[in-house]
Amino acid sequence: NTSLSPRKRTTSQCKSEPPLLRTSKRTIYTAGRPPWYNEHGTQSKEAFVIGLCGGSASGKTTVARKIIEALDVPWVVLLSMDSFYKVLTAEQQLQAANNDYNFDHPDAFDFSLLVHTLRKLKQGKSVKIPVYDFTTHGRQKEWKTVYGASVIIFEGIMLFADKELLKLLDMKIFVDTDSDIRLVRRLRRDITERGRDIEGVIKQYNKFVKPAFEQYIEPTMRLADIVVPRGGGNMVAIDLIVQHVHSQLEEVRSTDMAALASAHQAQPLPQTLSVLESTPQVRGMHTIIRNKETSRDEFIFYSKRLMRLLIERALSFLPSQLTGEEIEDSPSSCFEQITGVSILRAGETMEPALRAVCKDVRIGKILIQTNQDTGEPELHYLRLPKDISEDHVILTDCTVSTGAAAMMAIRVLLDHDAQEDKILLVSLLMAEMGVHSVAYAFPQVKIITTAVDKKVNDLFHIIPGIGNFGDRYFGTDAPPDWSDDDMDEPSC
Repeated sequence: NTSLSPRKRTTSQCKSEPPLLRTSKRTIYTAGRPPWYNEHGTQSKEAFVIGLCGGSASGKTTVARKIIEALDVPWVVLLSMDSFYKVLTAEQQLQAANNDYNFDHPDAFDFSLLVHTLRKLKQGKSVKIPVYDFTTHGRQKEWKTVYGASVIIFEGIMLFADKELLKLLDMKIFVDTDSDIRLVRRLRRDITERGRDIEGVIKQYNKFVKPAFEQYIEPTMRLADIVVPRGGGNMVAIDLIVQHVHSQLEEVRSTDMAALASAHQAQPLPQTLSVLESTPQVRGMHTIIRNKETSRDEFIFYSKRLMRLLIERALSFLPSQLTGEEIEDSPSSCFEQITGVSILRAGETMEPALRAVCKDVRIGKILIQTNQDTGEPELHYLRLPKDISEDHVILTDCTVSTGAAAMMAIRVLLDHDAQEDKILLVSLLMAEMGVHSVAYAFPQVKIITTAVDKKVNDLFHIIPGIGNFGDRYFGTDAPPDWSDDDMDEPSC
């Protein structure tokens, strides 16, 4: 309704607030993750891994949290070696219940899984971390998913005991704390947090913990780059560590989207691009939504009509697993598993059209915004269905100008094991620049749109374009200091 006063657009970016907003179920990053890949779509810089070793209850976790606080960078992941204890047999379970199982021996850890997980996380991939229950001495059914680390802090008593694991550590820190202090801390922790009795804790300490420290842990101190005496109370050492890490965290080189586009100016549009047939109906709807005088009601109505046609076109590229009478009997099951992922906020407007034709579609969301200082896209929020490795993924984004947001979203999908040749990028309107950028980085991704405009202006707005789709659709006005190419309105 054009008589309604426009709402003001809001953003999650806030300089005065900490970079995390925690709800009961989710953690939302308000300081986004900048690109971790190059114009080829491949990873350009691995995560920086800090290894924290030391005796049991030496204060490794405290040191790790102090480092995280002092680093003040988003997307830091804290992992504990405790998560990678081996699953115990029935006999070992009985020994553990009687405090006769040695948890402080290298053989107690699943180093194969640990190295595989850390290597994958260092490469920027999504990983699943086991959750170990110290009261039952077993792994919980639900594993924790971790993704997007710029810095990984890994702490554990045997962290320096495996050669393959050592190769993955960019910085090795040993936390050296007096044995009496460690014993007192262990007594307090095991009695209050793990339900042990004092006699059992002392028995286990004398029989396993103390000998293991002297035989396996203390000798690895010589492998450390830095030794931190007194643990988390040693702020001088922590400040030195933080300074070194900051010096190592060089920003990933910005991708020059304009240079990338100019390299393809003389090239024909890629074969992976499919443009909706320009029928009189389609041309008429484009005329309406491109007209800046079109009312909001009409803009929404004709945009939805185009979206429905676009989604139907996208589905025509998916293989059918049923034929003939089988499709008539079960039309909603004719496709393999489909996941729809929208780039917020404008891409979310295409979800109703997708749900209307795919009854059992799973839905995910990605929030990508432009950093106003660097001009780089940044990943702020992510929610994907479990295991999309075999799914056909329909990635929706209403407008694509430079392709920066779409490239980041596709990289996220690939990091979660989606198959490149099963990803379809679906957009109402694209610029040639964005088409070439996406196709160059991800040549197996299918690109489907209703129209391709030839030019973008100096601010990377599509010319002639359709204006800021999100503001026109949702009835919002951008503040004066915002530009129309913000990534959450993906015109980029």
